[in-house]
Amino acid sequence: MLEQYGVIPVVTFRREEDALPMLGALCAGGLPVAEICFRTDCAKECIEAGRKAFPDMCIGAGTVLSGAQCADALAAGAQFIVSPGYSEEVALLCEERKVFYLPGCATPTEIMRALAAGLTTLKFFPANVYGGLSAIRALAAAFPQMRFVPTGGVSEETLAQYLAFDKIAAVGGSWLVKGTPADAEEAARRAVRIVHEVRG
Repeated sequence: MLEQYGVIPVVTFRREEDALPMLGALCAGGLPVAEICFRTDCAKECIEAGRKAFPDMCIGAGTVLSGAQCADALAAGAQFIVSPGYSEEVALLCEERKVFYLPGCATPTEIMRALAAGLTTLKFFPANVYGGLSAIRALAAAFPQMRFVPTGGVSEETLAQYLAFDKIAAVGGSWLVKGTPADAEEAARRAVRIVHEVRG
């Protein structure tokens, strides 16, 4: 689902009023997608506002830890769900609602659990701590049916080398939304340019 974008901005909003300027900046930069972390009190409202203001944008919820959080995120309009680890109850709810679920998996055992649940695209998190691209290459050799979305420690400088590996569906990163909305728009433009250069 997220492969078409190549890059997924990961953003944590502390205030609801910050959401629309930042989401609008990403769209203006050619990157109409965002994972809004569900770890602040205003996350649900930010997703709701974003879906209403930018109906063509793909907005998901990240840092979803439980079935209850997942239900809240889906009620807010989240179009995909991301977890730092694998949650069976979140996986079941997403399957029931026909919503794309991207759980974080960093070990062969976790990958096998996700595979048993029918998942073939996984978040690799935190990528920089667990070995980055070299670890993903090793895991991909053991699990050729899997594709990965590395997140955590990925940067504009390392984006191209990640995207060049065919087992990587997309890359997630908060570096895109550091600073002002104007900064985010420029970062999005540069990221989109890299995606096009690497993937054509």
